[in-house]
Amino acid sequence: MKILVTGANGYIGRHLVTALIEHGHRVLACDVAFDGVDGRAGRIQTDIFSGSREIYDELMRPDALIHLAWRNGFDHYNMSHVTELPSHYEFLVNMMDGGLPQLLVMGTMHEVGYHVGAIDETVPTNPVTPYGIAKNALRELVTVYAEKKGVTLQWLRGYYILGDDAKNHSIFSKMTEAEERGQELFPFTTGKNKFDFIKVEDLARQIAAVASQREVTGIINCCSGVAIPLAEEAERFIRENNMKIRLDYGKFPDRADASPEVWGDPAKINKIMNNDRPCGCLK
Repeated sequence: MKILVTGANGYIGRHLVTALIEHGHRVLACDVAFDGVDGRAGRIQTDIFSGSREIYDELMRPDALIHLAWRNGFDHYNMSHVTELPSHYEFLVNMMDGGLPQLLVMGTMHEVGYHVGAIDETVPTNPVTPYGIAKNALRELVTVYAEKKGVTLQWLRGYYILGDDAKNHSIFSKMTEAEERGQELFPFTTGKNKFDFIKVEDLARQIAAVASQREVTGIINCCSGVAIPLAEEAERFIRENNMKIRLDYGKFPDRADASPEVWGDPAKINKIMNNDRPCGCLK
């Protein structure tokens, strides 16, 4: 397949491009820079938000589009999520109008908002941040339009992503920075809240597998399917990286809007991964 990846030089994108190539696909990487992109991928610097109705042709008519491009993804209260939403929708509509047969868009568990337990595609959404609200609105808008156009839509709902820690702006990257400064204690919450963690390399392989088939569609949780206490994951991170820093538990209160225990239902992604054969062929 010829697969276009927007945001290809981003945190997830650089890993996804490699995973797709290892699946045997021809990858077109679209971004404003390519310093972290696998050299085997083609490179496109076309402005995807130009509003051009010919954008599908300008982007070499891919068999599938994986839309990762999204600014300020680590800043959930940045208003760019709301102000730039129309540009994302316009781009995706123009791609589908041009003839795109398969569309994958990166979503987030933050579309759901506060929830305790497993998240599957039937769980109602009630986002509480501009980031979650914008992603949820885009999902609803694109779902309606893709159905109208007969486009295969796969909404990739992401959870808590680990790895490549210098680039992910997570609490783990902050721990790394504190360690490098020689800090002895790292201010922490109680660490009791449980989340679904997945390494970015594993996430990339999951997305590549989703793109390689068109049988399983709709909302697909890209996740581990297991809820692990934040403290346990943080202590593991310290051990695996041979850090000297120690967690100062209870220094910060747990976030009021954070679910005490939440994870993704892995039924769909497990089915896809169990049938995945990295050959670059549609099943």
